[in-house]
Amino acid sequence: MKQKIPHDAQIFVAGHRGLVGSAIVDRLRAEGYRNLVLATRQQLDLRDQAAVNYWFRANRPDYVYLVAGTVGGILANSTRPAEFIYDNMMIHATVVHAAYSHGVKKLLYLGSSCIYPREAPQPIREESLLTGRLEPTNEWYAIAKIAGIKLCQSYRRQYGCNFISAMPTNLYGPRDNFDLASSHVVPALIRKFHEAGVKGEEEVVIWGSGAPRREFLHVEDLAHCCLYLMEHYEDDLHINVGTGEDLSIRELAELVKKIVHPGARLVFDTSKPDGTPRKLLDVSRLHALGWKHSFELRQGLETTYRWYLDHLDPG
Repeated sequence: MKQKIPHDAQIFVAGHRGLVGSAIVDRLRAEGYRNLVLATRQQLDLRDQAAVNYWFRANRPDYVYLVAGTVGGILANSTRPAEFIYDNMMIHATVVHAAYSHGVKKLLYLGSSCIYPREAPQPIREESLLTGRLEPTNEWYAIAKIAGIKLCQSYRRQYGCNFISAMPTNLYGPRDNFDLASSHVVPALIRKFHEAGVKGEEEVVIWGSGAPRREFLHVEDLAHCCLYLMEHYEDDLHINVGTGEDLSIRELAELVKKIVHPGARLVFDTSKPDGTPRKLLDVSRLHALGWKHSFELRQGLETTYRWYLDHLDPG
């Protein structure tokens, strides 16, 4: 049943400067929401329960989008495991508890598709959670995200809080992180092909075999979906958010090559880990709810590359 969010509601987007949070803020403003209460990391440490409680008491948000967190690719996960599990578990715990304590009307928690077992049947249904071992290359992050889901469920069951969870697939889009030491696969490929083109290099090295299959969702689609779920979704069970379509990393690299540096040649470094063999979400529950993505992958990659070019450091 649709529950319209009043345009004068106080809305807190936790993590508003990140890839997802900034897209949600843009979407909220485009749809006429003006009472957005936001805080940078310098203004509010979301790992500090006392500080978060004080901030909620002072700002009194009605609705919360909990999309803040420490994120990164395989390299970042493997070299900073303590940060990934501590930061994310603390952020989830402080915001969820403050939302309960200060009477938030509804909270949407955003997880990640890495919560599912490495060998989960494909496409992955929501019920696959906790049915097998996690992918070792991102288990620290995954465990923190699973804890976030269980936090929302536990506060619903014990206190009757209207807290829901959504699990997006792999994301990309404008404002992504293009740092090769901590980025995910799409921004890493865009930067690698661009820099190879600028330097006149023909070879571009891709981590792994290129065989794993992945699904990709444009961040503007996710932002639209988050607003949609806030008004249309009420269930205790988390809901998958994706396209229901996947391709191999090799196919993705070929697509980025066509857009960024058509003359390049792919070289696969098989000494590097592949990660989960396949990760495709079953989005039948989301489609039944009435939502479907709008960005096709090539279109989304082209918009992301244009954003990257527009924001290159001229120095």
